[in-house]
Amino acid sequence: MALHFELVTPERLVRSEEVHMVVVPGTEGDFGVLEGHAPLMSTIRDGNLEIYKTAGGNAAETIRIEGGFAEVNERGLTVLAERAE
Repeated sequence: MALHFELVTPERLVRSEEVHMVVVPGTEGDFGVLEGHAPLMSTIRDGNLEIYKTAGGNAAETIRIEGGFAEVNERGLTVLAERAE
């Protein structure tokens, strides 16, 4: 099973893909999202978004994000960031 992940900024859709897991820098602490995660909304702090493409423990791809919020629902994870590098 794969998690559908989207990263969006006010300017553009940065990513839309199937991944294994994403670790989000929430304002209350980092949290990991896998397929089937319970519905959740969280504000996010400036930090690194870590994207794991497979379950094999490979190194994560890191994207620096600033502000915004994350939503997990039955369709997957959407991160709406003020900025992504």
